[in-house]
Formats: sequence, C-alpha cells, structure tokens
Amino acid sequence: MRRVPKAYGELDPVLQQHGHRADGLIEVLNAAQSCYGWLSDALLRHIARRLHLPFSRVQGTASFYHLFRFEAARAQRCLVCTGTACHVQGGSQLLAELQQQLAHNNNVELGSVRCVGTCSGAPLVVVNDEVWNHQSTNTVLAGLKALEKDVP
Repeated sequence: MRRVPKAYGELDPVLQQHGHRADGLIEVLNAAQSCYGWLSDALLRHIARRLHLPFSRVQGTASFYHLFRFEAARAQRCLVCTGTACHVQGGSQLLAELQQQLAHNNNVELGSVRCVGTCSGAPLVVVNDEVWNHQSTNTVLAGLKALEKDVP
C-alpha cells in the first residue's frame, strides 16, 4: 500500500476537473481514495482546504458512505452480510464468531454490510469483493487461510 504523500499532487487534476467546487466532493473523495488507498485525516483536511469547505463537512460526508476507508487496507477484507435473509440464516452469529476468532488477526479487516442482494446464498460474506455463499465460521476461516497462502 502506498503511503499518503504530503503534497497530494495526484489529486490536482480531479480538483481542477471539478473546478475546486463543493458539489464535486464525493467525486474528489472517490478519486482521493483511488489514488492513495484510503482517506487519512490529513488528506481530508487537504480536500476541505482545496474545496473551501469546513473539515467537518468533508469528514461527515466521507464517513456517511461505507465505501470510504479511513485506515490503510489490510491484506484481506471480509464483510459479513447481516441483512434479513442472512440474519435469519445465522449471519449475525457468524459475524460475532468471526469477530472473536479474528480479534488478533491484523491481516483481516472484518466488517458487516446490510444486504448484498444474493439472499439465496445466505449466510454470505464478501471477501475482497468476491461473494462466498452458504458460509459458516469454519468455511470463512479456512477460505481466509487459503488466501493468506496465495499472498506472495
């Protein structure tokens, strides 16, 4: 993962494209995350200054949308669906068990998502943008372990 530089020069073309206007905030946030991998506090402050917005508005907007990251990515990202179908099929319990099992694993970012839209596969998880259907704690842990072996 690239470190976020102080200058943020890669973001300048996007800021110019949106005319340094506040109505381009979400597009600028998206571009910033694409360039730097995550939205650091310093990067959000830079965006606020360049768009002439209060930092609280930039941070509030970014934190409203689940797609924005505020930490550098870990090797694996695992999101457990807790929507209605997944909840009924044990998704919430799966999340709780994974939280316990992965509490000290710094290679896996664990979170939840309200619905993936693949209810027939409940309970499901999304690992690195790939949907895994009909999961249990053991199958998720085995899958994550297999992925770790594939990382050079």
